Amino acid sequence: MGGARVLVVEDDEVIGAELVEALRAGGYEPAWARTGGGALDDAVAVPPDLILLDLGLPDADGVSVCRRLRAVLPGAVIVVLTARTEEFEVVVALDAGADDYLTKPFRLTELLARLRAHLRRQAPAAEGRSVSVGRLRLDLPARRAYVGGEEMALRPKEFDLLAALAGRAGEVVTREQLMDEVWDENWFGPTKTLDVHVFALRRKLADHGEDPARITTLRGRGYRYENDA
Repeated sequence: MGGARVLVVEDDEVIGAELVEALRAGGYEPAWARTGGGALDDAVAVPPDLILLDLGLPDADGVSVCRRLRAVLPGAVIVVLTARTEEFEVVVALDAGADDYLTKPFRLTELLARLRAHLRRQAPAAEGRSVSVGRLRLDLPARRAYVGGEEMALRPKEFDLLAALAGRAGEVVTREQLMDEVWDENWFGPTKTLDVHVFALRRKLADHGEDPARITTLRGRGYRYENDA
């Protein structure tokens, strides 16, 4: 999506400069913060559409910065850039609010493809449409979710996942379908990210008085959002 504002949070001068140059050439509006504190200041001053966040920052833990960025920018896409290969650390970052990650070194072409996919999926899925299942209502064009009239605070991927499930309430949606629809058919990361997002959705449904068992796991197949009994 040309013209989208991307905040690069990277302390390495060479990598940061390459990212800014590639983003500008791709039609984006890049901003560059070299510290976690600077990223938070920039994000509040001029909210970005997407954030590229290096986990190895000089002044703060990257996961902590991710959590704080998500708190002030619930609608932004956060893509973590990490040299860490342990799956646990990646899952922690995803649970802290990241939508996606890339392991260094990565190809700029792959990064730009990921950005296009994420920003494309932020667009309304269907103008003038809503989905209602029991006490849950999704306003698709506005990308807002309500339970009993109270709005849920959802991250972009959480909304997409809930829409994919609730939009086919009562049907089994396979893991492969969810990864293709909510993430991307060229997704290279572990499918563990799907489980993390389902867990977060169940917790948020429960926080709003809805039964988290609405999202049923069908082992080896996928998930189903249950209709009213």
